[in-house]
Amino acid sequence: MLIVKSALKGVVPGFNIASDFAEALDKKVQELIKEASKRAEANGRKTIMAKDL
Repeated sequence: MLIVKSALKGVVPGFNIASDFAEALDKKVQELIKEASKRAEANGRKTIMAKDL
């Protein structure tokens, strides 16, 4: 898991973070990274950059 639940709490003080939210967010983040890596590869790069998002 890439997402740290305790770090999420710092983004939204006063709210609790359900474990299913953290898991769903982690899945989305992993999908974003995979798509970004495909874009970098398509552009002949081995470095994933912000512009790949």
